[in-house]
Amino acid sequence: QEQLVESGGGLVQAGGSLRLSCATSGHIFGTYRMNWFRQAPGKEREFVAAIGWSGGSAYYADSVKGRFAISRNSAKNTASLQMNSLKPEDTAVYYCAAGRGTDTSTYAMDYWGKGTQVTVSS
Repeated sequence: QEQLVESGGGLVQAGGSLRLSCATSGHIFGTYRMNWFRQAPGKEREFVAAIGWSGGSAYYADSVKGRFAISRNSAKNTASLQMNSLKPEDTAVYYCAAGRGTDTSTYAMDYWGKGTQVTVSS
């Protein structure tokens, strides 16, 4: 069974940084676009960032543009999300997801990780 496993979440003060990683199989990594979503308590899961299977194109939600950076490491089959200048409103469970197309809707994803908690204190 294909799996996505997130790591790197934690507690950080506002203005700080965290780096999330998503490990997966070579089959998924070499075929699918890798995405990050997040879900805050009481809110719907929302798109954060995506990167193409070749690593050449990255897309971001307006709320994180300029602060977050998505990347992928082909040698390790991992996708990462570098999060800088974190704000309390970034607090959420962050999920890694893999989808074949460019649609960033949650229903367009084929695989999901279990999520990692990010908490930003003010």
